[in-house]
Amino acid sequence: MAKNLVIVGTQWGDEGKGKIVDWLTELCQAVVRFQGGHNAGHTLVIGSRKTVLHLIPSGILHAGVECYIGNGVVLDPLALFEELDTLREVVPDAAQRLFISDACPLILPYHKSLDLARELAKGAGKIGTTGRGIGPAYEDKVARRALRVADLFHRERFAAKLGEALDYHNFVLQHYFRQEPEDFHAILEHYLSLAERLAPMVTDVSLRLAHLQERGARILFEGAQGTLLDVDHGTYPFVTSSNTVAAAAAVGSGVGPETLGYVLGITKAYTTRVGSGPFPTELFDETGIYLAERGAEIGSTTGRARRCGWFDVVALRAACRVNGVSGLCITKLDVLDGLIEIQVAVGYRVNGVARKDLPCGAEALAACEPIYETLPGWKESTAGARRWEDLPVNARHYLERVAELVGRPLAIVSTGPDREDTILRAELV
Repeated sequence: MAKNLVIVGTQWGDEGKGKIVDWLTELCQAVVRFQGGHNAGHTLVIGSRKTVLHLIPSGILHAGVECYIGNGVVLDPLALFEELDTLREVVPDAAQRLFISDACPLILPYHKSLDLARELAKGAGKIGTTGRGIGPAYEDKVARRALRVADLFHRERFAAKLGEALDYHNFVLQHYFRQEPEDFHAILEHYLSLAERLAPMVTDVSLRLAHLQERGARILFEGAQGTLLDVDHGTYPFVTSSNTVAAAAAVGSGVGPETLGYVLGITKAYTTRVGSGPFPTELFDETGIYLAERGAEIGSTTGRARRCGWFDVVALRAACRVNGVSGLCITKLDVLDGLIEIQVAVGYRVNGVARKDLPCGAEALAACEPIYETLPGWKESTAGARRWEDLPVNARHYLERVAELVGRPLAIVSTGPDREDTILRAELV
């Protein structure tokens, strides 16, 4: 049986997963998204063409590769169709190669209204969500009141479930948040009208993946967001609403955990975060500005500026542990070019006491001060390097030291946004 690949982010998202998924798709016959929703943003640069995907797996740009949206994803059909329409010129057969689980919970208009109303009510204490209804949709799933993709093809069933859900959510919108209610008939007719276009893509994803594996196909599981945003293992409550770790690939796509294979952990050569929440190595000086400008650190989904800081070994060690990371992929190395010194957080200090492990929750992490190890920088450019030997000596030492501190082998180095700006250090399959 072919060895499958799981690609996960090991920081607060935005690690450059999309490019790596796209690059590794050449080794695979199928790519699966297994969690999150259209709050993800994967940017792919191939030659002079830039493509941003939010919901559709990054493997869609490879001819002949099947792409799947698993049951662990919450689906906004309107966002899906918009993305397919933008892809039409680049990938005319995208809809024919995209398959969607009939068990995906739907994101409906009241989920977005609730998301925005909550953030508005929290004021300065807001989480920093994308406002796209992801969290409320996952809440409905767990509360067993979600409408799922399969419901779209049964008018009476859809109407009954919608009426029950809307009674509950409109009460909250009106009487708690003082917002306008959503209209039952408008939602009913609009979303049922989407069923015809969606129908050819809907399938039992778990069963199709099982058949692919029986035929010896290699599957790549594409994670969204990052480990530190995991609802269980991240900096709670400043997290996303799904499990972003590698184990979620099994649950969110309907495969057995023994089939997952090699887990590749993607990390930037420094650290970034979008939105609110603790960030021990965050920089508020000229170096932070330098990283943000050189790294073009603007969220591809949110359009918000990313907060920037030094590499955090403590957080990455924890991420590698909970994901069972087999090897590391370090991206955006070129952003560090030109720095005289580079700092790496090797521990934390809390009330004068040193610790080397990641504490539980946002409150505890906010009390941590980083303990740094200083490494020499390099003046030479690493941008676009495609061989290990082409990297400056100090850049190689930096990468080797990070891998040593984290305790995981270095598998891939990315030196730029283009698909080919990649150095393979270890075989993955």
